[in-house]
Amino acid sequence: MDTNGIPSRLRAADVDRERVATRIQAAGGEGRLTLEEVEDRLSAVYSAKYTDDLVALTSDLPEPVPKRRPVAFGHPAVRIHLAIAVVLSVLLIVRWTASGAPFFWPAMPMFWLAMSVLVHARVRGARRRFKPEDGVAVA
Repeated sequence: MDTNGIPSRLRAADVDRERVATRIQAAGGEGRLTLEEVEDRLSAVYSAKYTDDLVALTSDLPEPVPKRRPVAFGHPAVRIHLAIAVVLSVLLIVRWTASGAPFFWPAMPMFWLAMSVLVHARVRGARRRFKPEDGVAVA
């Protein structure tokens, strides 16, 4: 026991073992480990009792890079489109307040402006994910 009452060695849970096993399999898939090294390390992972044993199995591997979430309005053309839609929406609301109409008629044009921005962002996102070298899948 440490002076703080925390055990110096913690027992490994199944979740810990699976996380390390996934990392080792990914390293093998990247070519960082040979097939024999992957097999040896996986058998050591599933027989490990303490978390410091698991740390030793991945100490020579690089840290996994966190996956970045794609930004919906990341493309400059989509941002310009969004800015124009916002300006037009503000102008429509100003026109509605000046007209004194009893119902909010700018709702429909604003809806279609929003839909056009969303479709534009979706198309730009699909173009970014598609690479010409991937080819075309035929069902």
